Amino acid sequence: MNGNNLISKKVAIAGASGLVGHYLLEGLIKDESVSEIHAYCRKDLKIKHPKIIVHLVDFNNLPTFPIIDELYLAIGTTKKQAGNQENYRAIDFTVNLNIAQKAISSGVKSIALVSALGADAKSKIFYNRLKGELEDALIKLAPEKLLIVRPSFLLGNRIVLGQKERFSEKLVENLYKIFKFLFPINLKPIKAKSVADFILSELQNTKKNRIVLSSEIQKFEKI
Repeated sequence: MNGNNLISKKVAIAGASGLVGHYLLEGLIKDESVSEIHAYCRKDLKIKHPKIIVHLVDFNNLPTFPIIDELYLAIGTTKKQAGNQENYRAIDFTVNLNIAQKAISSGVKSIALVSALGADAKSKIFYNRLKGELEDALIKLAPEKLLIVRPSFLLGNRIVLGQKERFSEKLVENLYKIFKFLFPINLKPIKAKSVADFILSELQNTKKNRIVLSSEIQKFEKI
């Protein structure tokens, strides 16, 4: 990330314990232009650093946010973890929207969201529809800059991060190793670190609402 545009930048992140969130946090720590990282979590983070200020919160009853320049949203769950669609919506939609609303009330100018391939508010598939509804809700909040990325299946070692492997990700990864020549670029699995690196590089270059497909991140990965 280019640190020349803004000195002593204060940022917030939600979902730092997740796969993409972990790499976002690592990148923000290394960014010399970032002076404070406000991490909003349900439990403490394994990563410790003087820049990081951990806020252990109830996401349904968030405190007032400090003044921040950028917000990174990487919170998400799985069908298995959520148990039902109501819980799924409460996490993937309501929590993300609540955080964004609080951040905008505190003056945030730039927001980055890790969405998903196929996000569409009109989709008949619940997961895709939920992601699309969240995207639309954030667009209506009208931050100065909104970067939405829609990565394909994520590659990364969740076990090292203390997370459980996701069957669907592992299945696609193994299939890709055998049939990679059959995968369209937009469906190719992508490294979680590449997604995070793209977000950190491109948020400052984003104008108003920008939605980025996995294929564009794949091209960035090769540069």
